[in-house]
Amino acid sequence: MKKYLFLILFFLAQISIGQTAPNYSNVDNKMAAIPENLTATTSGIADYINSNFTAQDEKIRAIYYWITTNISYDVPNMYAPNNLDSPEVKIANTLKTRKGVCIHYAEVFNEIATKVGIKSYIVGGYTKQLDEVVSISHAWNVSQIDGKWFLFDATWGAGFIEGKKFAKKQSNTYFKKTPDRMIVNHMPFDYLWQLLNEPLTNSEFISGKSDAGKPKINFDYNAEIEKYEKLSDTDKAFETYKRVEKNGLLNSVIRDYYDLKKKEFTVLNQNKSVEKLIEITANFNEAIRDLNDFIYFRNKRFKPTQSDETLKKMMQDVRDKMNKCQDDVYKVGSVSPENANNLNSLKRAILAGLEKTKENEDFLKEYLSKGSLGRKMMFTNFK
Repeated sequence: MKKYLFLILFFLAQISIGQTAPNYSNVDNKMAAIPENLTATTSGIADYINSNFTAQDEKIRAIYYWITTNISYDVPNMYAPNNLDSPEVKIANTLKTRKGVCIHYAEVFNEIATKVGIKSYIVGGYTKQLDEVVSISHAWNVSQIDGKWFLFDATWGAGFIEGKKFAKKQSNTYFKKTPDRMIVNHMPFDYLWQLLNEPLTNSEFISGKSDAGKPKINFDYNAEIEKYEKLSDTDKAFETYKRVEKNGLLNSVIRDYYDLKKKEFTVLNQNKSVEKLIEITANFNEAIRDLNDFIYFRNKRFKPTQSDETLKKMMQDVRDKMNKCQDDVYKVGSVSPENANNLNSLKRAILAGLEKTKENEDFLKEYLSKGSLGRKMMFTNFK
């Protein structure tokens, strides 16, 4: 793996030689002159960009240039777990130390892009160089510039590893990469982010050969991204891991990502269920309070006197609330083991509440069927 990585990054260094970006020299110069005190936060960097540039193309260039010239690859932590910290912590540490691995480059890029008004996402995947698949996951970015999607890899644009040290060498090779060129060596775990009308399977990417037997499709990724953006976080995680699964779990890197997204969906779904459980509990407590109010009024022999319609409405309100709780509690999805007992306890409590509601409904029905004397007799006999 270390041999492959050296070859990969050395290769990138070779192809970057002699590259220039004449159209962006003004942008680059302004970003090179950004006051140091503004670079401590993404907000400071974003504010500087917004105050100096208006075009999205210039803004995205400013982001890419600043990151690739200021963040160094953290070689010692190349293989360290990086999914334990929140995005906020990753970004803060990266800006403080000016070091990071691919996910840190991608997080900083994504946050600044968002703050300057550019739609951007982090893409997780794996890479291939010199016809060899690299057995470590990678992260890059996709951004929509003036209505069109482009891909960016600030990590590979920042330099290369020579021996066990990082050598800075800013490259424009992975700035505004088109999907058909990016797919040559960058394979997203989720084929949505290939941004291709005919996405490659993992098998095709790994082998480098087209699958002649694969059904021909016209994948409208623009429409699919629009659908994706409207989903809840839970549904996004579900749709993502299903697409990953569909494209083939052919190596450990893909399987690890698949397991991560499936776990994310499970946790989000359970959290959603817990939120529903809390809501139903609050509604049930309200129904119980109304029932207790009715029982208290009944114990006072319905004094002060209320109309029959008022009494009916009091009881009907309790019934409606209890029924809703009964319906909702069986729609709660899966919950964690520690909340399973809470869910079962709530189900039992609702059943008991329904029984008590029925008992008071029967009393009220009989009460309303009688005349004045009969009603008084019911309270005389009531204990």
